[in-house]
Amino acid sequence: MKPITFTDGNFDVEALKSDLPVIVDFWAAWCGPCKMIAPIMEELSGEYNGKVKIGKLDVDENQQTAIKYGVRSIPTVLFLKGGEVKDTIIGAVPKAMFIEKINKLI
Repeated sequence: MKPITFTDGNFDVEALKSDLPVIVDFWAAWCGPCKMIAPIMEELSGEYNGKVKIGKLDVDENQQTAIKYGVRSIPTVLFLKGGEVKDTIIGAVPKAMFIEKINKLI
């Protein structure tokens, strides 16, 4: 299961108005640590399919959303529930840290 692609255009509907908790991975193609967590995001989107919506937002192509959430370094992963940020991870971290934060959301 591939993560969803979030954009400035669909973020409101896909992320903020989602019935499920949402994990947003702010990334860019040139970012090494972003590439390190990409496989983790793919695994999690399969493991939590139907429980959590997981997606990626390219900060180079979608600067409005990145600015709105104050994303200054990437990867930044936001954990949203009911349209509000409940938690954040900045940088490449082990999969277990993502699982711990997801389990608090669901």
